[in-house]
Amino acid sequence: MLRLTRRLMGACLALVLIASGPAWAADDDDTTETTSLKVMLDWYTNPSHAPLVIAQQRGFFERHGLDVELISPADPSVPPKLVAAGKIDMAISYQPQLHLQVDQGLPLVRVGTLIATPLNITLVRADSDIESMQDLAGKSIGYSVGGVEEVLLNTMLEHNGVAPDDVEMVNVNFALTPALIGEKVDAVTGAFRNFELAQMAQEGVKGRAFYIEEEGVPTYDELIFIANRDTLDAHRDAYTRFMTAIEEATAWIINHPDEGWKAFKASDPALDTPVNKKAWYNTIPRFALRPAALDGRRYEAFESFLLERGQIKAKSPLSRLAVDLSQP
Repeated sequence: MLRLTRRLMGACLALVLIASGPAWAADDDDTTETTSLKVMLDWYTNPSHAPLVIAQQRGFFERHGLDVELISPADPSVPPKLVAAGKIDMAISYQPQLHLQVDQGLPLVRVGTLIATPLNITLVRADSDIESMQDLAGKSIGYSVGGVEEVLLNTMLEHNGVAPDDVEMVNVNFALTPALIGEKVDAVTGAFRNFELAQMAQEGVKGRAFYIEEEGVPTYDELIFIANRDTLDAHRDAYTRFMTAIEEATAWIINHPDEGWKAFKASDPALDTPVNKKAWYNTIPRFALRPAALDGRRYEAFESFLLERGQIKAKSPLSRLAVDLSQP
């Protein structure tokens, strides 16, 4: 009789569970709607974009109810303009450029950080007679992009007692490494420490780097996620979930760097190069561990720096420059 009662109770319980569904069904119902996001990179896919590639590849975006389309731009100057025009949801950009664009009236705002340290360096050949920034007086310096890059270089020079007029600036387009290796210029500025040093080593030439944050320039976030400030409130939940997925992907990469490299290069055969492999490991320590979190002091300091250098007309409040999605 006792056995029969237990069987009847078990059967009734099973019927109740079947009728009511699993305990997590209600939660699943809340996340059944998938949000689509168009995210434009700052340039072609490279190891600096690893958390986005891994988040997509390993299903972190999907886990948080997101369908993310990653787009590479044909022109690196286009992404911020498309965000401002509402053509795409988010883009990867650079903190220094954000300050200038907000000053120009574009409705852009930082919503997350991808690379939390400067990558920009001034680079020379290690076998040259240039051992410090002071030695650049009378030398030629190659560059790719003017504007803010020139301001950063001039600050580094002046910090070391060299007048900007004492160097010759040479536009080498995007051939920074070839120009330096071929000794067409004595130095290059605007090089990225995680790539150009690796490219030089690949060609058998050792480089010497001068780090921008050690030469008078306030530290800043190199790569950031920007969104349209005017429509931010309508997308805040989706952007928050996006940053959570990026954070999870970053943690996974840090925990599994070798497996991560294999997964990253498997996403596109063109990524499997010796330079990219070296850049992969060079870049990992520079990813933001908390992409949504905001260091407001860093943005205010850089805003003051640009104002002092005459690069912006007025100082914008922090709320116009950046938001912290991890805060309510």
